[in-house]
Amino acid sequence: MTEEKNGGFWDFIKFTAIAVLIVVPIRMWVAQPFIVYGSSMEPTFENGDYLIVDEFSYYLRSPEKNEVIIFHYPLDQSKYFIKRVVGLPGETMDVNGKKTVLKAGEYFVEGDNRKASSDSRVWGPVPQKLIVGRALIRLWPINQIQVLPGD
Repeated sequence: MTEEKNGGFWDFIKFTAIAVLIVVPIRMWVAQPFIVYGSSMEPTFENGDYLIVDEFSYYLRSPEKNEVIIFHYPLDQSKYFIKRVVGLPGETMDVNGKKTVLKAGEYFVEGDNRKASSDSRVWGPVPQKLIVGRALIRLWPINQIQVLPGD
């Protein structure tokens, strides 16, 4: 009976190690969960929507116009924001009557609910190094499950 217990214990250890070797890299470099807070992306995303963020694509390519991205807020990098890309590097944006040229690696982002959004119109462009990824899957609410929501 002791051998069975030891065998079961080692099976559990092996299973746990394999699970950690698979899950941790995916969570660290491929995808992560994200919960939408606030109304800046309404009606596309509502407060409480649960998303999976694709962290891998932007290693292979740059963000494209109209994609919904998740990034570290430039003024407080401990916070994450979700916005839509409306301006790409090299483009000229008109912000309150003032022309702004986006430099290499800068993205102009805005919330879909322009009246309730603090975005690049207020605090400027987002450097590419702060971009975490794009909205890949909406998992909640269950009746709105969607791949590439917001595209």
